[in-house]
Amino acid sequence: MPAAEQVLERNVYVCDRIEFHVRPSTFPLAIRMWPHGEALPEKARRPGPDLGIRVATCQAFGISRRYGWTLALTRDDLACPLTTVAFGFEEAPAYYLQGCCCAGMYTETAEAGARTESMVARWATDQYQAIVVAPLRRAEFEPDVVLVFGTPGQVLRLVTAALWKRGGYLTSRFSGRLDCSDEVIHTMQTQECQVVLPCYGDRIFGHAEDHEMAFTIPAARIDEVLEGLEGTYRGGVRYPIPVFLRYTPTFPPAYQKLAEFFQKK
Repeated sequence: MPAAEQVLERNVYVCDRIEFHVRPSTFPLAIRMWPHGEALPEKARRPGPDLGIRVATCQAFGISRRYGWTLALTRDDLACPLTTVAFGFEEAPAYYLQGCCCAGMYTETAEAGARTESMVARWATDQYQAIVVAPLRRAEFEPDVVLVFGTPGQVLRLVTAALWKRGGYLTSRFSGRLDCSDEVIHTMQTQECQVVLPCYGDRIFGHAEDHEMAFTIPAARIDEVLEGLEGTYRGGVRYPIPVFLRYTPTFPPAYQKLAEFFQKK
């Protein structure tokens, strides 16, 4: 079997297992940071040349998880200046590093904003050629990260799966902004699963909904999480949540009065 077919078969299998156990309402995503010198996937759409627009990264992820499209984002396809810095497509200027993009919006002062910016996960300048995202089921490349959006209950399933082998707690971090950095860069740099709170921009441009959270799985932990999904399923941790329904309900007084007529027969 050709390597590309093996990769696709593997991705379909992983997607099947996630969809069976988690049942997300949008497509689980495969994301890869594309290296220089490697041709972009033939089936990938470029927002600039193919769609006539430039996009935010969260917007591209929203397109992929809702439309089922494969997208390749180079510097020329990106509209979000924060993404261009975080993903290394442009060098961070002093204006950014000094917290000016945070000040007055997310932080009271530029000093506080600089502290926030210093903690944003970033790639080195010009480290990668592009961000490529595709529905996991259709991805013909090996993902660096698998990204799943879902309800808190669905994300809970993934959290318990991630802890099946290791136990303990899953540690994540939140700032309310630049969730694309958390989803991709922080996940790859730490090689740990992450619970991600969709940021303000993702809600505006990516159309992340109020009931949604996200969960990321680095490539190195995919098999471990799949094993955890199966193990916790056998243990009774499932989705939809098997709520307790075997009880006799209590009704309003007027209903109880009606029931008395039947008891007298």
